[in-house]
Amino acid sequence: MMVALDGTIVAIANPAIQKDLNASFADVQWITNGYFLALAVTLITAGKLGDRFGHRQTFLIGVVGFALASGVIGLSDSIAMVVTFRVFQGLFGALLMPAALGLLRATFPAEKLNMAIGIWGMVIGASTAGGPILGGVLVEHVNWQSVFFINVPVGVLAVALGAWILLDHRAQNAPRSFDILGIALLSAAMFCLVWALIKAPDWGWGDGKTWAFVGASVLGFALFALWETKVKEPLIPLGLFRSVPLSAGVVLMVLMAIAFMGGLFFVTFYLQNVHGMTPIDAGLHLLPLTGMMIVGSPLAGALITKAGPRVPLAGGMALTAIAMYGMSTLATDTGSAVMSLWFALLGLGLAPVMVGATEVIVGNAAMELSGVAGGLQQAAMQIGGSLGTAVLGAVMASKVDSDLPGNWKDAGLPPLTGAQLDQASEAVQVGMAPVAKGTPEEIAAKVTEVAHDTFISGMSLASLVAAGVAGVAVLVAFLTKRGENAEAGAGVGHI
Repeated sequence: MMVALDGTIVAIANPAIQKDLNASFADVQWITNGYFLALAVTLITAGKLGDRFGHRQTFLIGVVGFALASGVIGLSDSIAMVVTFRVFQGLFGALLMPAALGLLRATFPAEKLNMAIGIWGMVIGASTAGGPILGGVLVEHVNWQSVFFINVPVGVLAVALGAWILLDHRAQNAPRSFDILGIALLSAAMFCLVWALIKAPDWGWGDGKTWAFVGASVLGFALFALWETKVKEPLIPLGLFRSVPLSAGVVLMVLMAIAFMGGLFFVTFYLQNVHGMTPIDAGLHLLPLTGMMIVGSPLAGALITKAGPRVPLAGGMALTAIAMYGMSTLATDTGSAVMSLWFALLGLGLAPVMVGATEVIVGNAAMELSGVAGGLQQAAMQIGGSLGTAVLGAVMASKVDSDLPGNWKDAGLPPLTGAQLDQASEAVQVGMAPVAKGTPEEIAAKVTEVAHDTFISGMSLASLVAAGVAGVAVLVAFLTKRGENAEAGAGVGHI
């Protein structure tokens, strides 16, 4: 809950942090980017640590570190301290997330694993979608520090319960050594990929720097793959990917995250900047999405146990595609009931994918690789979310740049210089109306109408692209099947 919550709750606190600590916009971006970068780069390595030393220990260390880092951020008096300890939050979050899946895999027998993952998915979904609501309440009624302090008592409770309840399962064939060069190559490749995705919106997709980092990432992954075939105990045995269902599960997780995270990114701007809602109101309007994920995840777990993952996964991605298509029809005057319908359908579609793809990845890996498999699942989701935001952001920017000059001219508004048009375009991409101070009311109303209509056209195209990605994922879902190694769970001795 802590890790998923911190992915979304902090965005609400950013404006207050910026004002209180006199930070620049770039500084505030690094509050999110630093966390995400540390998390994404180290997830698979952290999963390997769990396989080597035991998931219970790794999980508890991750919880303690995450809670301590959160407390220090709450006490910080400079933006540099906030960003530094956000990186530590990401590192400790990477320790506990794959370990949680490894613990589930080792504890529950095959017939109960899907329900356990369903409850896990319910917590992840509720935390991710509930972050903006809780963040809005805390920032509005307490202060921004409370967003981080809340993790401390949660961490204390998790450590106490974990030390009491969790068993130290160890696989008999657990790795005994570390692939140091493999860790370095994979971390460098992941860093270059994530860095390119983070910086692409500022640099531009056609910029040489963007493609230099993409190229470095591809080279890093190629060298990593080559090295893994030569080392005795590889970080990720490439034979893992001979399992078509496991590989399909990873691809499915990436595609799902592209559609979900990328689509949701614009919905928050739509609710707050076009409809003028407060962060709390916007969060409440997303409750149908949260509610369907909470209800749908355990139900999906039960369905997948009975019917296998293939049909629920394909059906879930089909519902996601329909929901994203529906969101492409949203307009400036769309009512709450229609919005709620599409949000609820999206939650209903995502629930079986979150549960089923996770079980397919973790269940098709050997028991001694359950931590690595958990790291793969989480890394696929993080990279997919980043890809979704970057690619759909590029689609939005291109559409706004294309439509805004014509819409501006057709409305009879005063012409803009090239620099003014660039500034206006940046504002419109997040649903803001570029109204200068002192602008007459009549002209301000026209500018707002043009800005919102242009934003809606960009969001519509981005949602259609997300629907197309979800449609491709339907086909990928048919390559999945129940975990071949799931029976190994709960049969492993504990210390």
